[in-house]
Amino acid sequence: MEVRQYHVYLVNLDPTVGHEIKKTRPCVVISPDEMNCAIRTVIIAPLTSRSHKYPTRVQLSFQGAKGWIVLDQVRTIDQQRMIRELGRIGEPVIREVKKIIREMLVD
Repeated sequence: MEVRQYHVYLVNLDPTVGHEIKKTRPCVVISPDEMNCAIRTVIIAPLTSRSHKYPTRVQLSFQGAKGWIVLDQVRTIDQQRMIRELGRIGEPVIREVKKIIREMLVD
């Protein structure tokens, strides 16, 4: 499977520990395509349908359902956890994801 940045994939996140988001759920790939092609791990952020407005979460509508990209739960996974591609997030959501990642990680 070709893994693309800002595409959403169904991912098996189990096993987890503590407050990590668990189960099989949609996740958006945030690692760049150059990395996704070169190594077998990708950086993802899970989606959830239940959340509150936090500074580290991006609200979106994906495939007709409202949800949130949970950037405070970013993690690296092996591509073996990825089940199938579900689609791609839109440009306005991508811009918001980039903005929040910059705020979280860049001084």
